[in-house]
Amino acid sequence: MVFCINLARVVFAPLIEPIRATTGASDAALGLLATMAWAGSALPRLPTGVLLTRISRAKVIFGSGVVLTLGTTFTALAFDPTLLLVGAFTMGLASGIYLTAANTLVSELYPDRPGRALGKHGVAAQLAAVGAPALISFVLIVGTWRTALQVLAVAAGLVTVVFTLIARRSQLPDAGSEDRDLLGAARAQWHIIVTSIATIGIAGLVWNGLFNFYVTYATSVGLSAGSGRTLLSLAFGAGVPAFYVSGRLADRLPSIPYLLTILAVFTGCVLVLPSLTGFWSLAVFSVVVGYVIHSIFPAVDAYLLGSLPDRHRASAYATSGAGMMLLQAPGSVLVGSLLDAGVTFPTLLRGMGLALLVVLVTMVSLHRNGRLPSAARA
Repeated sequence: MVFCINLARVVFAPLIEPIRATTGASDAALGLLATMAWAGSALPRLPTGVLLTRISRAKVIFGSGVVLTLGTTFTALAFDPTLLLVGAFTMGLASGIYLTAANTLVSELYPDRPGRALGKHGVAAQLAAVGAPALISFVLIVGTWRTALQVLAVAAGLVTVVFTLIARRSQLPDAGSEDRDLLGAARAQWHIIVTSIATIGIAGLVWNGLFNFYVTYATSVGLSAGSGRTLLSLAFGAGVPAFYVSGRLADRLPSIPYLLTILAVFTGCVLVLPSLTGFWSLAVFSVVVGYVIHSIFPAVDAYLLGSLPDRHRASAYATSGAGMMLLQAPGSVLVGSLLDAGVTFPTLLRGMGLALLVVLVTMVSLHRNGRLPSAARA
């Protein structure tokens, strides 16, 4: 199920150019389309946290599948640009609902090794991101961008039914039975929540803007759109081992030093990108940056879910996820708007790299002074 959920979040990256060719939309409009999917993923996280204080994780996950099926169907049938944005937002809603409930459930199913379990779950999600460019390229041979969304809608409906049947026959943990106060959990765990948001928020914003315009960037340096999609596949492909390995490392290494190391390497990647030219240098870069940025996601999830007590886990995780996604979501529209305003890719990338550097230096300073929590409060 997570395959379809994540595919809905990343499907617009390889569809940017086909939609542009069909509609003649500007970079800003296309950036807004991708942003709406990520904004949709951000906004339901707190409401989902409230839902999880009242109903089971499995029922919430079922609801996310229904939302995805309906939202993707609506988007595939939309002809008005405004309705297309609404559809993308609805598809994003499904991912926000699902990931808040499912990641919490996964960590409760495997409390001794949350990083490892979350890493495996992330691998399944990342396979969708890896396959998206190739799947879209294949579908475009036999149909249009609408065909791709129609196929996704059918798949979403099928996996929702399968998940529901399996969940009804399984004995699921009730570790969250005492988690009934979202605001209380957020107040009690605000230190680790803010640290998580600071670690991944700006990095996620930069990555969101970068990967949604990765094909556009490739064409700006003289490569074909097909080569750009190949580079995007390499970046997403590197995320598969990243989730697997990073989840295990997150269970074994000190959380804050590990997170700051990942952030430092990602910052370096963004700063070095404008100096690279040619397909092969960008191919190597794509693998490295893809591995690094995808390593941070299971690390942050393990940092949170591995240490939050049962009575706070879902509520605090939902609060953190909402903050992270609200920071990440504007990445595409920010990049698209700046490109439309005449800002070049090299200038844009250097600016984003410097912003990351400021965040990194600030967090390293706080860590050296002992002001970043290594775990949640008991």
